[in-house]
Formats: sequence, C-alpha cells, structure tokens
Amino acid sequence: MVVTAVVAVSLLAGGLAQWLDYGAEDGGHFAGYLQRIPVVSACRIGGAVGVIWLGWYWLKLARGITSIARRLRADNIMNSPFGGKDKAKASGNAVINELTEALSEHLGGCSNTIGRLQKQVNDLQIQIQLTQRQKGHIEAIIYSIHDAVVVIDEFDRLLMANEAAGSLFNFNFSTSQHKYIGELIGQSKSEFADFLQQSRQNKAQPTRKEIEFSENGEPKTFDCIVSCIYDQDRQICGAVAVLHDVTREKEIQQTKNDFVNHVSHELKTPLASIMAYSEMLADGEAKDSQTQQEFYSVIQSQAKRLNGLIEDILNISRIESGLIKVDKEPVSLTILIEEQLKMIKSYAREKGVSLQDIGKSRVVFDQVFADKSMISQVIVNLLSNAVKYTPSGGSIKIETEVDETADIARLSVIDTGVGIPENEIEHVFDKFYRVSANEKQAKGTGLGLNLVKQIIEKVHDGRVFVSSKTGLGSTFGFELPLATREVVESLPVKCGG
Repeated sequence: MVVTAVVAVSLLAGGLAQWLDYGAEDGGHFAGYLQRIPVVSACRIGGAVGVIWLGWYWLKLARGITSIARRLRADNIMNSPFGGKDKAKASGNAVINELTEALSEHLGGCSNTIGRLQKQVNDLQIQIQLTQRQKGHIEAIIYSIHDAVVVIDEFDRLLMANEAAGSLFNFNFSTSQHKYIGELIGQSKSEFADFLQQSRQNKAQPTRKEIEFSENGEPKTFDCIVSCIYDQDRQICGAVAVLHDVTREKEIQQTKNDFVNHVSHELKTPLASIMAYSEMLADGEAKDSQTQQEFYSVIQSQAKRLNGLIEDILNISRIESGLIKVDKEPVSLTILIEEQLKMIKSYAREKGVSLQDIGKSRVVFDQVFADKSMISQVIVNLLSNAVKYTPSGGSIKIETEVDETADIARLSVIDTGVGIPENEIEHVFDKFYRVSANEKQAKGTGLGLNLVKQIIEKVHDGRVFVSSKTGLGSTFGFELPLATREVVESLPVKCGG
C-alpha cells in the first residue's frame, strides 16, 4: 500500500505540475493543432487517479481477507471442550464456505474493475501516441513552410517559429522559446512586433499589412498576415503571423508600370506629329504642292516610326512569353552582313559616315544555326545605332571571327562615335533605356538594343557584349553557336538561286 500511495502521489504531482506549467510544451496554445490543456499532463493525472482507484480496491480486498481471518479465529474459539467435535467441524465448514463465496465474489468484482482500468490506461497510451505523432506532423509542416511563421502566446512570448522566421529575425528558436517577441526581434524590425502585439490585443480578424525590412543593405518587402488564436472557450490565447516575401512581385509590378508609362509616352510622340500635320493639311495651311509634300513626308516618317515601335514591342512581348515563331536553319553571317550593308549604306552616306567593308578577310565557315530574319534584324539594329551615334566624318567597321575551340561565331560592330559613359554601359540593353548624355544626339525608343539582347540570348542561346569609351566610340556585338558540319551537310541543296 505504501508503494501504491507513493506512485499515485508522484504521478498526480507530476501531472499537476506539468498542467500548471503548460507553456513548457512547444505550441501548448497552438489552437487548431494542439489543445490548450496539455494532453500528456491530463493523461498523467488520469493515470494517478487510476492507481489510487486500484489501491482502494486492493485495500478493500485486504480488509475482506482480514475479516475472513477473524472469522476463522472465532471458529477456533468455538472448537472448545464444551462443544461437540462434530458440531464445531460442521459450523467451521459452513463459515469457510460462506467466506469463500464472499471472497470469490469480491475478487471477481476487483478483477472486472482492474480490467476496465487497464483498458482505460491502454486507451490513454494510444491517445498520447496519436497526439505526439500529430504534434510532430504539424511541427514538420510548419518548419517546412518557405514563408516565415511566428506564434506567440497571450503574454507576447514566443511559442513557435520555423527556420525561415529565425533567419529573417536572426534568432535561434531552440534558445529563444518563451522569450518576449519584442526582445528577440530588436529595434530595427520593431514594426512587425508592434503589429503582432496590436493585432492580438485588439482581437482583430486576420489582418494584412506590408512591412519593409532591410537585409544586407537592400530593402525587402513582406506581406504580413496576423491571425488570433482561440482556445476551447473561444478566448484569445495568442497570435500567429505569416510573412511572405513579395519583393520580387513588387519589382515586377513596378517594371510593368514603367513599361506602360514608357510605351504611352513613345506612342504619343509620333501620334502627336501625325495628328498635327494632318490637321494642318485639313485646314488648308499647305497652300502649295511643295509644302503639302513636306507635310506628307513628315506624316509618313512618323507613321513608320510608330509602326516600328509597335513591332518592337510586340516582338519583345512574344519572345518573353515564348509565343514567337522561330525558324532556325544554317545561315552564313557573311551573307547576312552583306545584305544588311546594302540597306544601311544610303543612311551612312547621308550622315557622312564611312563603312569599312572587310568582307574579304572573313572566314569561309561562319554558319550559325539561327532564324535568318531575326539575326538580320539584329545586324540592322546594331549598324543603324552605330551610324546614328557617329558624327559626320566618322567610320564604322564590321568584324567577324570564328572560335572553333569554343564552337562560336562572333560579330562586332565598331564605331568612332560619341561613346557611352562607363556608369551607364551595363544598362544599355534595358528596356526603354537611353544614355542621358546622348539623347540629343539622335532620337530613339530604347527598345532596339533590348530586342537585340532578347533575340540573341533568349531565342538563340548566344551572348551580347559591349565596350565603350566616351568620345572614342563603342563596340557592340554578339556570339552565336556554330552550326555543326553534320547539320549543314545533311540539309538538302536549294537550287535555282
């Protein structure tokens, strides 16, 4: 009995202590996943009660056995010289039979009770195992979430946090549990701690807020959602926050806004000229045929500019979305260069810029596996840019090179133009970007070089490059993989031109 009492008291004391210190279990208040009352503590208390109950039945059994012993002792007293031997024997047998039946009945009841208690203990053990397994699964899910997750109790103490939250706020959860969230996060990110505490204190519905942090000197934006946690009595016992990094989404949205603004501006410029000159023609301001011809020429040039701008925008959009049709075949860079030089010579002649044709020095096998029309457009864009930003009296040279070791063909357009400042070179292939120092030199939309980059790198897996010095000129070019001789030789020969 002493051992039973000690065991019962130990279990009861341990269970009550763990119940009172419910915060010691990870996520003890995590409503929806774990109950407010710790299941393990409840099971321990239930076990203590079961042991006490079992001890009580054993005490009753001991009392029954003691009663039997007393009655047997009384039976021995009856077996005295004054009583007959047969009478005493018969009386003793009757008492023993009666006590045996009573003892059997009592033991049977105790056995049934012990069986029920044992079943309850087994059920409690199964519930403990299931609860622990469920708790482990929930924690594994939370810890595997890419977004930062932070859980606090009703006293703003940290209950749970995943690795992403620890990395974001620079704390170790294993050593930071039950510490106040404001102390863990620090002053630099106190906006989040304040938002979390206010949401819990105001008992608000799930609340969303964009919060900006600085990491390694770079600003980052997080979409923070805070929800209150309720216990079984619908009382708020904490709050959970999920922080999703939306920095990239914000940058994309800003890029889209900038793109729309640039497109609107670029489209309005030629449209304004077309509308102005067409209105003057309609009002009869062009009295003679020469003036009319000038107006028509302006309208036609602005219409071509508008059409080219729209085509560039559509081509870039098709390439970025992967919807552009690509027809690749082995093509010679030498042939493509000669074809585009014929188109650009008149423009260069008007500006007084000389084109150095070094076609004789070009290699024989410079075929690349590419879309002929796209590469032609790239060459035209590079040549027209070179002429556009080269003053009269300057020169433009085209060079080609084949690196058989790396299996690439390289084309370079070298001019003696105004050049590009060093701090702006890395941006020249961006959409709508124009070098600020050269804006007065020539008109443009800032899409030509971006289209060159898209065609070479995204469609043909090549590489664009640029080098420049202010006042000395620039070199623009690209590299493309060579078409293998096996591919070239396997193609059918085209006759008749």
